[in-house]
Amino acid sequence: MNPAAMRPRPPTASLRRRLLAGILLPVLVFIGFNTWSDYGQTLASLNTAYDRTLLASAKSIGEQLDVQGYDHAAQLRAIVPYSALEAFEADNQSRMFYRVSTLDGQVISGFSELPFWQGRIPDRPPYAALVDFYDDTFRQRPVRVAVLLQPVASARGRGMAVIQVAETLEVREALALQTLRNTLLRQAVLVLVIAVTVVFVVQRATRPVRDLSRQLQARREGDLSPIAAPEAPRELQPLILATNEVMQRLRHLLRHQKRFVRDASHQLRTPLAVLKTQVQSARRGDVPPEQALREIGDTVNRATQLANQMLALAKVEQLRQQAAPQSTRFDDVLRSVSLELSPLIAQRDLDFGIHTEPALVQAHDWMLRELSRNLLHNAIRHAPEGSELTVDLRSDGRHAALTISDCGPGIDAELAARLFQPFSAGDVRTGSGLGLAICHEIVAALGGSIQLLNREEHGRRLGLDAVVRLPLTDATATAAAQ
Repeated sequence: MNPAAMRPRPPTASLRRRLLAGILLPVLVFIGFNTWSDYGQTLASLNTAYDRTLLASAKSIGEQLDVQGYDHAAQLRAIVPYSALEAFEADNQSRMFYRVSTLDGQVISGFSELPFWQGRIPDRPPYAALVDFYDDTFRQRPVRVAVLLQPVASARGRGMAVIQVAETLEVREALALQTLRNTLLRQAVLVLVIAVTVVFVVQRATRPVRDLSRQLQARREGDLSPIAAPEAPRELQPLILATNEVMQRLRHLLRHQKRFVRDASHQLRTPLAVLKTQVQSARRGDVPPEQALREIGDTVNRATQLANQMLALAKVEQLRQQAAPQSTRFDDVLRSVSLELSPLIAQRDLDFGIHTEPALVQAHDWMLRELSRNLLHNAIRHAPEGSELTVDLRSDGRHAALTISDCGPGIDAELAARLFQPFSAGDVRTGSGLGLAICHEIVAALGGSIQLLNREEHGRRLGLDAVVRLPLTDATATAAAQ
């Protein structure tokens, strides 16, 4: 045996753990994605709000510009105190810088080290102004910059100014982090509520499974009675029904095993005791040696026949529990068994006749052989010497009907009622009473029927008919219908 196959397998995850993982993991993934999406939208909203502040700052600076001259000869002047930007700085957490330049980049006012704008105005700016927003670095700090192309006009001239206003990102980052913390806190509370709810629901949903497990563990050893769980959920009912069916089969097997052991111990005890007595009698010389050996041989033969038949009865039950067998030609089996028993037929000088039609039956070959052999051997034993014995197998499209007719004495009504029970022989001197019981078990396992019918005419008994009906396979029934 493979050592790897003998190692115990690790226990699989419990049903509760699978349910919790299957519910909470998708929820956590969705909440994580939702948090990330909310954080991105919040950051975009903050940028929009503070960009509007930058634009207001640029417009405020533009209102304080003056110009002399026109177009290329225009000379811009700006008087913008830095205190003018303090109103736009939020809680002193951020710093603002500005630069006023001409279109060619010449600094007019502000921070000359602030890099000049090299971009272009969008085709569809977000505001009703020639404005552009971009991210940059100033004095080794990240900044957000608004660029406004501001027309400047006065009584003495007309020109165009480039106004840049930059703001550090402390306020934006602080607000974004605060929003993220608040969002994570709310989502954590939501996850906790969902987890507690799911655990509670899963515990209630799996309670019938735990109750059923405790009920089975509390059973006594060997208790195979059906499981009674009327309050179990609908999803568990198929499992309970299948378990009860398995227990029913186990009860049947255990009963059959106990009956086999009981019958074997009871039935084999008698021939063994007789055999022991015969051996002791032969040793004492009570009977001639030849007679003693003949009696011992007869006892051994009966004990051997009994053991073989009891094993055959046990094998029928074993085959009944196996998977559906392949189809077997009943007519071929019947002819083969008749050929095997031909010496017995010839010994009794019987007028033997056989007629068969093709019949395909879903059964093990051994079962059909054992059925045919027992019925035919029983008919040969009870048929008078020189009498007629016929075997007839016909098909009606749905069933295969086997009739074995002998000219024996038949059976009494009282004996017929119990003849299919084990050890109910018509003549205990010539049989063990298991042959017909084996036939009955085989026919029952194949879903058929068996009858022993006296053949009578004008009130006189002419013989006995053993009639067996077995269902044909679907292929045979379909072919017969066509």
